[in-house]
Amino acid sequence: MEAKATAKFVRIAPRKAREVVDMIRGKDVTEALGILQLTSKRATQPIEKLVKSAQANAENNFEMDPDSLFISECYVDEGPTLKRFRPRAMGRATQINKRTSHLTVVVKEKKEG
Repeated sequence: MEAKATAKFVRIAPRKAREVVDMIRGKDVTEALGILQLTSKRATQPIEKLVKSAQANAENNFEMDPDSLFISECYVDEGPTLKRFRPRAMGRATQINKRTSHLTVVVKEKKEG
């Protein structure tokens, strides 16, 4: 049995979010939350919230034991890009891409034995 949580249109570049997600993939939920609290990256805040949400989904919807959960899948997909312009010298403008991410966390129970 697995429980899933997703966050869409998060205003963090996917490349930066993947750095954080790679640190917690395959870890226990409690260990992953500890890693996220001690990591000083901006992407940790929404990912930590998402891990807690997946844990709550597993506990409340599927009646899993919250102590035996681990992160089986954790990935970041690219969302739509907001395109903005910055004025430059001599009447020109350059494009600024404000990237968004779709975050997904899947937790499973460890097999006994």
